[in-house]
Amino acid sequence: MKFSKLILTALLGSFFLFSCTDDDNGGNPLGDYDNGVLILNQGGFGNGNASVSYLSEDMNTFQNNIFSLVNPSIILGDTAQDIGFYNDLAYIVLNASNKIEVVNRYTMVHIATISTGLSNPRYIAFANGKGYVTNWGNGTNANDDFIAVLNLSNNSVASTISVAEGPEKIIEEDNKLYVAHSGGFNYGNTISVINTSTNTVATTITVGDVPNSLEEENGILYVLCGGKSAWSGAESAGKLVKINLSTNTVSSSIDFAETTDHPSNLVIENNRLYYTLDSDIFRMNLSANTIPTEALFSTTSQGVYGVYSFAVENNRIYVGDALDYSSNGKVYVYSLTGALLSSKTVGVIPAGFYFN
Repeated sequence: MKFSKLILTALLGSFFLFSCTDDDNGGNPLGDYDNGVLILNQGGFGNGNASVSYLSEDMNTFQNNIFSLVNPSIILGDTAQDIGFYNDLAYIVLNASNKIEVVNRYTMVHIATISTGLSNPRYIAFANGKGYVTNWGNGTNANDDFIAVLNLSNNSVASTISVAEGPEKIIEEDNKLYVAHSGGFNYGNTISVINTSTNTVATTITVGDVPNSLEEENGILYVLCGGKSAWSGAESAGKLVKINLSTNTVSSSIDFAETTDHPSNLVIENNRLYYTLDSDIFRMNLSANTIPTEALFSTTSQGVYGVYSFAVENNRIYVGDALDYSSNGKVYVYSLTGALLSSKTVGVIPAGFYFN
C-alpha cells in the first residue's frame, strides 16, 4: 500500500493527538472531569436526588452535581447504583428509576437514556461489544431476575438472560461474565458464569453466604462473602473464596473468625487485597491463607460508623461515609498507611468511586 506524504502526515498527526490526549500518558485532559475520580451519590430512595461529584487526581479541584451542571434540563434520577465505563462513555445505572443514563465520561454531556427493558437494575459490565446489566426484577418474585443485554450501537436492551435470584456485582474476564448472587431481598450464595458468545449460563459455583464483591487477578476470582446478617435469624460469618477460572471450581476458602464478622468492599491493588469490616480497613497478601487479626487502620477518627463505599487507587484509599443516609455524605482520602489526605462533603449516600 502506498502512502502519500499528506496521508502520512495525517497519520502522524492523529498519533500525536492521541498521545497528547491519552489519560494514561498524563497528557492533556479529555474534558473537565478527566484525571480524577467520579463519585456516584446514590441519593435517598424515592427522592430522585442521585448525583455525581468529581475530585481531581491532585485533589485541588472538587465539584458536586456535575451531571446537573452540564445537563440542567435532565434529572439524573432515583437511587444511582453503579457506573460502567465503555470507551469514552459512562453508563450510569439508576435502580429505582429503572433506567441508564449514558454520558461522555470526561465531559458529562448527555448522550442517551435507556429506559425500556430494565427492572430494578443494579450493576453493569461489558463484553464482546455489549453491555450486561444485573436486574432483580420484582423483589417479591424469586424467579424473575435477569441480565439485560445492551445493544451499545443504539443504546437499547436487545435481549435478557434468566438467572438465579438477586444478581448483584458483575465482572468480565476473558469474555466470560461472573455474577455474584447476593439473593436480592433474600440470601444467595452462588456465582453464575455466563458465556457471552451464547448469552447463556454456563455453570453455577457455590461460594459463601451473600457474596458482595468480586475481583480477578492472575486467573483467580476472589469472592468476598458478607455472610447472613443478624436479623436473618441464621447469622453467618463472612468468607473469602478463591475460584480457579481455568476450571471454574473453588480452590480455597477462608472463614472469618466471628459469626458477627460481615466484611465487604473487596479491592485488589498492587497484588494486595483490601476490604472493609465495619469502620476498619484491612489488607492482606493474595497468597495468605488466614484472615488478618489487626486492621490496617480505622476510620473512626473521622466519625465513620461503617464504610459504605471504598476504593484503592494510585496509592490512595477512598472511603465513602453515608452518615445518616439522608444528609449529604462524606468522602475521605487516605494514604496507604491511614494518614488523612483530604475530606469532602458530597451528595446523599456516596455509593462508588470511578477513576477517569
